[in-house]
Amino acid sequence: MVFNRTNIPDNIEDFLHQINDEGCALLIDKPLDWTSFDVVAKIRNKFRIKKIGHAGTLDPLADGLLILCLGKFTKKINQFQDLPKEYIGKVKLGATTKSFDREFEEENIKDISEISDIDVIRVAESFLGEQEQTPPMFSAKKVKGKRLYEYARKEQEIEVKSSLVNFYEVKCKFDSPFIEFRIKCSKGTYIRSFARDIGIKLNTGGYLSSLRRTKIGDFDVKDALTITDIIELKPKTAN
Repeated sequence: MVFNRTNIPDNIEDFLHQINDEGCALLIDKPLDWTSFDVVAKIRNKFRIKKIGHAGTLDPLADGLLILCLGKFTKKINQFQDLPKEYIGKVKLGATTKSFDREFEEENIKDISEISDIDVIRVAESFLGEQEQTPPMFSAKKVKGKRLYEYARKEQEIEVKSSLVNFYEVKCKFDSPFIEFRIKCSKGTYIRSFARDIGIKLNTGGYLSSLRRTKIGDFDVKDALTITDIIELKPKTAN
């Protein structure tokens, strides 16, 4: 069972029964500034659920669709993780940051007055298909047993290998200094790396200004529950 805003039980007892019996997945619209683990921890603590995990991290500075697996559905996490993803967001040209997003201050400021719509569309189309991509240092990817951000925050150097990703669709519109985009891509694709790379290809620098995950496979954020929808479930006996 995959619960969304149209089929979630209206009481705690039926919700917990489903978790304890067959397990379930939840479509959650993750709020901005929450980590994916914050969402897991909130629901785990609210309902005292032992088996719970998420199927694909969203950074704190991104919002949108997060799939949680509860009970026996934790065995299906990889099935959800393997699904293609869709994102919308903005890249700001003319500067870079250490994290490739808004977490750090801008640096390497450049003039972008010569960049045109045609330049942006041409470069955006060059991302289509399979290609090697290097993940951001400020990411949760594990290398030698540690998250990359642990090395980055201590300014420790570590070799980061690229991985093969696939961009199925890249649509962009340029409204200087921002590129508005919609991307459909394979699992393991870092949109912050896309922001860095499109800035490199345009020779302007760039970083991710905003990001929202809109789809995971056929699951759509429009059908997702909010955290409040879940934690405010009432007992059957409530008036």
